[in-house]
Parts: sequence; structure tokens; C-alpha cells
Amino acid sequence: MKHKTLVLSAAVGLLAPVMAGCGDSGDGSDSGSAIVVGTTDHFTATKPNPAPFDPAFAYDTGSWNVLRQTLQTLTHVPRGGGVPVPEAASHCAFSNGNLTYSCTLRAGLKFANGDTLTAADVKYSLQRVLSIHDLNGAVGLLTNIADMDTSGRDIVFHLKSPDATFPYKLATPIAGIVNPKQYAPKKLRDGFEVDGSGPYTFKAEVKDNTLVKGTFTKNPTYKGDLKVQNNKVEMRVYPDAPAMGTALDKDDIDVMLRSMTPDQIKSLTDKPRKDINLTEMPGLEIRYIGFNTSAPIGKEKAIRQAMAYVVDRDKLINQVYGTTASPLYSNIPAGITGHTNSFFNQYGAQPSLSKAAQVLQSAGIHTPVKLTMNYTTDHYGAATAKEFQVLQSQFNDSKLFDVTIKGTPWKEFRPAETSGKYAVYGMGWFPDFPDPDSYVAPFFDKDNFLGSPYNNPQIRGQLIPKSRREADRGAASDTFGQIQDIVADDVPILPLWQGKQYVAARTDITGVEWAVDSSANYSLWELGKGTTTD
Repeated sequence: MKHKTLVLSAAVGLLAPVMAGCGDSGDGSDSGSAIVVGTTDHFTATKPNPAPFDPAFAYDTGSWNVLRQTLQTLTHVPRGGGVPVPEAASHCAFSNGNLTYSCTLRAGLKFANGDTLTAADVKYSLQRVLSIHDLNGAVGLLTNIADMDTSGRDIVFHLKSPDATFPYKLATPIAGIVNPKQYAPKKLRDGFEVDGSGPYTFKAEVKDNTLVKGTFTKNPTYKGDLKVQNNKVEMRVYPDAPAMGTALDKDDIDVMLRSMTPDQIKSLTDKPRKDINLTEMPGLEIRYIGFNTSAPIGKEKAIRQAMAYVVDRDKLINQVYGTTASPLYSNIPAGITGHTNSFFNQYGAQPSLSKAAQVLQSAGIHTPVKLTMNYTTDHYGAATAKEFQVLQSQFNDSKLFDVTIKGTPWKEFRPAETSGKYAVYGMGWFPDFPDPDSYVAPFFDKDNFLGSPYNNPQIRGQLIPKSRREADRGAASDTFGQIQDIVADDVPILPLWQGKQYVAARTDITGVEWAVDSSANYSLWELGKGTTTD
């Protein structure tokens, strides 16, 4: 899997402050007080979303970032990227043509409450996810497991088909190890409690079923591969990016995590501050329009193709995101091995209203096509509403479409999307792991993240399994190229743009360049407090 090192080491080369602050001479050690981070990720427990932090249910970037700090996994992707290395395990290896994956646990592992952690607990944790089989979660990452055997500190996974990406899947929170005493075998753990054997314990402060603050405290029983640089991190939730920015200005927080607005980023770039460093990193975040291919509007391939001809990515980015994003012409972004510009090749960089009209006319579809584009108001940042206003104007100005837009809070949007209530909707995606498979299977395989009815037999039955047989992931590039060409022709999703990652932090905070990666995964254990000098 040599491309992992190539892609991510190149990314790490860009993990540098956009501007120099006063400079710090700290060693990353915690001065004793909590490091306070701000986020605009919202966590609410509702009837359709009862268990925001249960690994069998959680499947969004914010929730996974809580779980990454608290639940231990057998493997993890090391600082700077590359192939997964043991974490709760001391050793892991493939055998039997990538059909068998065996791990040995570290000696002396314990849960934070002092209970011994065994290989049987690992099996229980993964079997629990498979048994609950909640499609709101990431169960699809584990459905290739045929059976698991345990003996002492050893666990052996028998796979249904060869899967070179399996070590990456074991590094995600869906494979987090839980204590059977605290997590029922076939029932979600409702609410905001999280217990595991990871680097931190977690305490939630909740108001009206919504998390307002989470405190991560160093777990004294933790044994693993991670080096914890602080004793405590406090995460405060803000309603929006401006409120989070005000908190930074008032010295209420030390770090601004996701998501900052394009205007905030531009301000900190154009007018550097001596007390704040802005760190920029390549991003693997993508945004796209999704289609319910069973809905009356979404099932019409000609409509989907016509929208691909009409959309103007350059104008969208210039009007909304500026230098923080770049046009995306594939479901697999630039920076991931196997990326091709399939949508560019089929539809071009500039809109073609004549070709869009021809596609609709040939299919006997009368214009303007009336449809509603749904988007979430509070999950992907403050600029989302403006983004959909611009997209609405683009489609309506073509005279081929009559588009209405509707914004909905994430707690309502996500259940409606997965249940098929939206024909056309806007979504974002951060990869589960930095591999092209993570931009294919979650959208087009069985039990996919979108709950999409789209099923291309060639992609699902032939190309995805073929790509997973390649231990050298670069060797799967041609297969992923075929997948991207099929997606560009069928348009089950319409990719729009790819974004960078930004973090603003006070100059006495160390480890920021390691604390957030290009996939927006947090490693809060990397943060420390140093001293500053002018």
C-alpha cells in the first residue's frame, strides 16, 4: 500500500502555519490547565438519533472524533499517514491470500474502569455492531467478516472475500472496543456516555438533549501506541463559526477546530495576528449533490446528466469558498491514488446549456424541470446556505430547471435523507480512511452510507471486490478509474468541490500540525501548551 505514504507524506509537507506568530519554545507538555477547543459540530439525542456516541450508530465526522479519543482500536493510522500500525494490538498480519487477518493484543490492557480487556471483548464489540446492524452507522465496513476466533490475547478474522483495506477499517471508530458490561449486545447505548480503553475518558455536559461541552481527561490505564501530550482537553460546542471566533478573540478557547468560515480564513490570512497561528492542510473533504435514484425526479438519468452539464463549479467556488476549495470532477478527490477527472472528461469544465437541453429533449423530458434541492443548515458550515443559493441560481438561470431549495437541521435532515424522502440533496464527505475505497463503497456498495438505492452490478459485483484484492493499492488505479467513469455516466452523485482544512490556535499551543489531519480526524492527544516569545 505504498501510495498511502506518498499521498499523506506529501500532505504533511504542507502542514505548516500559514503565518508565523510569536513562535513557541514549548515541548508540547501540558501546563496543568485544560486545553480548550471550539467546534461547530452539534450533537443532539433525538428519537431518530438516540445514540450519538455509540460506535454501532455514530457515522459523522464530529461523533467519530469523540470516539477516536475514547475508544481504542486494534490498529491506527500513524502520525503523518501510511499503512496502519498496531494500537490495542501488539502485532497484526494477513495470511491465506488476504482472507485471514490475525492480531495479538498488548499485554495488560484495561478499560478505563479497571476491567481487563480481552480478545473476547474485541470480538464482542465487532459482533455487536454486526448484530445491531444499524444502517445509520458504518456497519458496511465490517460486513465482510465471516467469522472471528479468539484464544487468549489472539483474535483471528476470517473474511468472506480478500480485502486489503481491512486494517484501515479496524482503525475506524466502528471497530472501537467496548466493555460488554456497559454496552448491551443488541441495543444501542442511548445518550452521550462513552466508555472505553482509549487515551481519554469522556464526560458530557448536556442541556435539552444537546451536548454543550465535553471534557476529555487523560486515561491513567491507557496502554497503546499513542503518546498523550496533555492531561485534559475541553471541547465547547458553538452555534456557528462567528460565535466560535468571538470565543477565540475573548480568550475563552485556545483552538478553533471545524468549521471556520471562508471569511474568517481570509481575514486571518490577509491580516496575520501575532497571537494566533492559522494552520492550513490539504483536504480530503468533498461536497456533492446526491440523488435518490428511486424517486420520480432522481431516477431520471437524463435529469442527472443535464444537471452535470449545467453546474458551474468555478463560479460556485469563487462566489462562496474562494481559495479554501477547488473544483472536483470525480467521486474520488485529488490527492488520493486512482483519482481521475471523469466528470471533466464527460461534461467539460464550463457549463453547456445546449448539451443539457439536448439530453433532456432526447429523453422526452419537458422543461423547466421542477425539483427541490435539500441541504442541511448546521452540519457543513455557515457557507452552505449561500452555496445552495448559488446553485439554485445556476440551475434556474439555465431556464431548463425550476429549483426550490430547502434547508433543514442535521438532526432532521439525516434521517429524512437515509429514508429516501429527498430526491435531490446536498451532502459532504470525509473519508473513513485515506484510500479510494472510502470514496466508492460508502456510496455505491451494499449497506451504503447514503441509503442509496443506486446499484450498478459492475461496480458492486465486480470492480469493488477486484480493487480490494490488490495489496499494493496503486495497482488498483485502473479499476478505480473504471468506477469513476461509470459514476460520471450514471451520475448517482454529482461532485462539486474539494476543500482544504484549517485550524486557528493560540501561539502557545503546540502540536496543532498533528492534531488534525487532511480527513478532519482529531488527535487531541497531540496538543500541548508551550511558551511564547516575541
